[in-house]
Amino acid sequence: MNVEGFGGPGGWAVALRRRGPHIGMELDPWACATRAAENHPTIRCDLTQYPTAPFKGRITGKVDSPPCQAWSQSGHMLGLEDQPLVHQAVEDLAHGRDTRATLLTACKDKRSLLAAEPMRWHADLRPEWIAMEEVPAVLPLWQQYARILTSWGYSAWCGILNAADYGLGQARRRAILIASRVRQVGRPEATHYDPRKGDQLWGHPWVTMAEALGWGYTDRPAPTVTGGGTDTGGAEPRSSTSRATMRAAMEDRTHWAWRKPAPTVTGTVGHVGGKQAEGHLNLPTADAARLQGFPDGYRFQGNKGQVSLQIGNAMPPPLADAVLTAAGAFTNNQMEVAA
Repeated sequence: MNVEGFGGPGGWAVALRRRGPHIGMELDPWACATRAAENHPTIRCDLTQYPTAPFKGRITGKVDSPPCQAWSQSGHMLGLEDQPLVHQAVEDLAHGRDTRATLLTACKDKRSLLAAEPMRWHADLRPEWIAMEEVPAVLPLWQQYARILTSWGYSAWCGILNAADYGLGQARRRAILIASRVRQVGRPEATHYDPRKGDQLWGHPWVTMAEALGWGYTDRPAPTVTGGGTDTGGAEPRSSTSRATMRAAMEDRTHWAWRKPAPTVTGTVGHVGGKQAEGHLNLPTADAARLQGFPDGYRFQGNKGQVSLQIGNAMPPPLADAVLTAAGAFTNNQMEVAA
């Protein structure tokens, strides 16, 4: 069985579904409701209080995307100030010492210590493979995890990946850790490249924001948009009145959208933002979900704000798929090919 810690609305689960039995663990009621609507098995719980014993001898893979707020601008990046305490918690848990309660009292942001929680599971259960994701500021912590896992006999890799390199219509940089105790692991092989750096002999150019959202194209034909009964892409924007109206309203601000992936999708009610966007764009949640790589028609539960938080905090399924493949969590078809 593959287990998701901090499962959210199911970004990892979309990719795990084709890789055998999986179960997620999540506290937020709306994320749990979304997972239920999408038939992702879930235990609603406070992961920090849940025992590892029920999974002893039953776990194959473990994935984690600890909450990023403490390490991001929205949380004033207090996680960086708490980082020595988080490193201490990881070191202690790796050696069977649970000092979380004491260390938590010294943290400036109580969420910081959640990034240490996966080590409790790794130390107790030693899964066959491990995959973790967080904002780039957490990379030094992932490097500590990698050193410990390597000392236990795992092959481990960690670094910063851009989801645009794996087919997402969004420039989203994330710190990734991959480890396995049964095979060598390394950086996932990219499937797309930045065309501003020149044509490559492999892969495809980055997916632009306009391409991902089916807005129409100026310099190349649109590929077919699949899933959810959507239109095929082409020279014209999609037929939805709201999308057409939005495209017209934003056209003066989004000429870059026909040339680049979207900037990072945030949890602020459909916003994408950054220097590329020259500010923030307020997108419908369906468009934000598509930019995050969720299948069309994904049944998010809750009001617009609750859905936007789920989308902005989720692991993009295309990036999850690439990371899981690199970790050795193969689909049935991939296992047949390997055989």
